[in-house]
Amino acid sequence: MKAMQKRSKNDEACERVDLPITGMTCAACASRIERTLNRQPGVKAASVNFATERATVTFDPAAIDAQKLIGSVRDAGYDVAAETEDGSVEESLEAAHAAEYAELKRKFIVAAVFSLPVLVIAMSHGTIEILDFRGVNWLQFVLTTPVVFYSGIQFYRGAWAAFRHRAADMNTLIAVGTGAAYIYSVFATAFPTFFVNGEHAAHVGEMVPVYYEAASVIIALILLGSMLEARAKGRTGDAIKKLIGLQPKIARVVRDGAELEIATGDVILGDIVIVRPGEKIPVDGIVTEGTSAVDESMLTGESMPVEKRTGDEVFGATMNKTGAFRFSATKVGRDTALQQIVKLVRDAQGSKPPIARLADKISGVFTPVVISIAVATFVIWFIAAPPEVRFTMALVNFVSVLIIACPCALGLATPTAIMVGTGKGAELGILIKGGDSLETAHKLDTIVLDKTGTITKGEPSLTDIVVADGLSDNELLRTAASAEKLSEHPLAAAIVTAALDRGIELIAPGRFLAIEGRGIEARVGDDELLLGNLRLMKERNIDTGGFAETAVSLAGEGKTAMYAAINGRPAGILAVADTVKPGSKEAIAELKRLGLEVAMMTGDNRATAEAMARQVGITTVLAEVLPAEKAGEIERLQREGRSVAMVGDGINDAPALARADVGIAIGTGTDVAIEASDITLIRGDLHGVARAIALSKATIRTVKQNLFWAFIYNVIGIPIAAGVLYPLFGLLLSPVIASAAMSLSSVSVVTNSLRLRNFDRRPGA
Repeated sequence: MKAMQKRSKNDEACERVDLPITGMTCAACASRIERTLNRQPGVKAASVNFATERATVTFDPAAIDAQKLIGSVRDAGYDVAAETEDGSVEESLEAAHAAEYAELKRKFIVAAVFSLPVLVIAMSHGTIEILDFRGVNWLQFVLTTPVVFYSGIQFYRGAWAAFRHRAADMNTLIAVGTGAAYIYSVFATAFPTFFVNGEHAAHVGEMVPVYYEAASVIIALILLGSMLEARAKGRTGDAIKKLIGLQPKIARVVRDGAELEIATGDVILGDIVIVRPGEKIPVDGIVTEGTSAVDESMLTGESMPVEKRTGDEVFGATMNKTGAFRFSATKVGRDTALQQIVKLVRDAQGSKPPIARLADKISGVFTPVVISIAVATFVIWFIAAPPEVRFTMALVNFVSVLIIACPCALGLATPTAIMVGTGKGAELGILIKGGDSLETAHKLDTIVLDKTGTITKGEPSLTDIVVADGLSDNELLRTAASAEKLSEHPLAAAIVTAALDRGIELIAPGRFLAIEGRGIEARVGDDELLLGNLRLMKERNIDTGGFAETAVSLAGEGKTAMYAAINGRPAGILAVADTVKPGSKEAIAELKRLGLEVAMMTGDNRATAEAMARQVGITTVLAEVLPAEKAGEIERLQREGRSVAMVGDGINDAPALARADVGIAIGTGTDVAIEASDITLIRGDLHGVARAIALSKATIRTVKQNLFWAFIYNVIGIPIAAGVLYPLFGLLLSPVIASAAMSLSSVSVVTNSLRLRNFDRRPGA
């Protein structure tokens, strides 16, 4: 159970608690728990998210406490995962998912093993001599009974729980359909002569048709889908676990003049922490001694390391690059920036509205209607039929209605399309975590792209060389790269890489000096080189007037300009920037052709951000957005009525990815971003965003077609099964034909879903 939090605005007396729920099987379960919680005295608001299995409850602690809320959930037939010693529930949820998956697997194996021979017997229709004997119905009874009472018992319990709460869901459909088929078949097996008369008469001595395969096979198929879903649920806490794992386990602190290694969790406010090159910073603090460059990309998403000196703030889980320094711990435990991101991800995941499955919505109306029609059919036939056959005709027509309404096709309509669609997505390099993502992606109207690592490469590259008269590009680059060989700064690495790519041979500098916050000074061959910012040039009285306008222009394009001076005279400018990925501009144009509004979000300053946006054809720019604000920007767009997808690759994108209607992670990014997202693009290609949306539209179109085929047989068959054609044509739909119609609808649904295997969406198509 997540720790309670005070509300800060509307009601200071209220508290909020997140309850991790176990035992939910469909969206109707979430609705039932939500209604139960909202009825409790003192509860101001409660919402239950089926996808994340969490209930968020705001309540008055003077009227009710968390334990009573948990009790109400358990009274409704569900459970709440227990906390571990550190206050985490992820381990409990993981254990619950593992146990659920193991139980479903056992039940599916039993159902599959016993259903297969029943299906073979049913499909043979007496054509296989070895299966054509008088006791074959009893054999089917023996094989089907364990499937119904062991493998399928959860559906009957779920249907009973729904009935107690005056509701209907997929459990109700499964229970009514399979239960009717089973009970009818048992009676037909035990009392065959009871059914051998009237309109459904068979020759004396013939066996009465039974429908054991309908009960057993449906249970096996539904269990298979439930088993796959349970396995997917077991990974819902991975993003949180990976985030927490970013924090180093050990911190090096100074206490009483001695240097100690302690657990990061034992660091206290005011501790002096020592960080060496290549180490992660354990907690947040203020630098007290030393200088370094720190890679803060996990927070800011920006590839350029940040120079740190005395008085600067540093953040836990960021990577120290070059120098050693000491800092005073100012935020520890749950107050660190990393833990705040963990909280943001949890809150964003928990605030997602549950995506109600279409079949569950329909079943809430469909099931009571079908049962009412079946009961009405029984009553009418019992009254209208000749007395000697009225019970038989009423019962058989009652069963026909229920069997033709059996939810096999309805149960297959969504999962088969989702399974084929997600499989095709994987083939195209698009990993889709579940059907919910596909259901939502086809309604998107706004795409928000993170800049660094998504639109751009995420690493600095040399973009421009401007030289003074009498000097060539390669000459200036050779001198600068030879000096920068000894520097550990990422900008230096970009210059050296560019020189090597051009095949320039570098020489060892005779002297090298890194000047803090300014640049470098070196002797390369017979030349004295200064390379750095404008401040360095002014301190050395180098006249940069001839390059000032060029430097301003480069800065306006989002590039970092470094002045070069050789032997006291201005030699030129080297510009470094994070460059656009190949194909980004074309992919953005493709998204626009799909009718989507494309925006770019970044922590960069507005001038740099707008310069980059112009290069790729984006007009909507969200600039200077801090990590904690990214999810808020997504939420703001959602409040405007937009359906928003977030595309990113950094840890700092994780809260926004979770908050968005659909989070899309670039596969070349961090594991946390991938785990927090709904869709992952394996190849790191923005064209995959358009492909994913197109695949979503095709899949949902197939789902709707499947639902049509699933119901067209019911729309036509139920009235015929009820006997509406009998007064005019003397036609009745026997349970045999009802079963055939049900099977045909299932075949139609599966065949239609398999058409998705032909989906192809190439870049620019």
